[in-house]
Amino acid sequence: MSNLDALTATHLAKARAAENGRSAEVLLHDGPLRQTVIALASGTELGEHNSPPAASILVLRGRVRVTALDGHDEVTAGEIRVLTHDRHAVLAREDSAFLLTTVTSVPRG
Repeated sequence: MSNLDALTATHLAKARAAENGRSAEVLLHDGPLRQTVIALASGTELGEHNSPPAASILVLRGRVRVTALDGHDEVTAGEIRVLTHDRHAVLAREDSAFLLTTVTSVPRG
């Protein structure tokens, strides 16, 4: 069992010190389900990328902007959002950490 507060603090410190302004760790990987803590230093962007079949973002600290084809959404600490199925980017508006939950494949029945 991981302590999410401690991991958040650790990865924020690593992101601030990293040349690329990022730090991440996969916390849970169970079949198609993955949960990852991602920390970004202020101003760091995860450039536009494809979305998995299902994903959500829960901001643990800070504030991020999720930009997609249909505009952008500001998400602050304590807020959770379903992520778009379109290509999107994430920009840290301040030092931020979030829990990314993804389903990487959809089982066929």
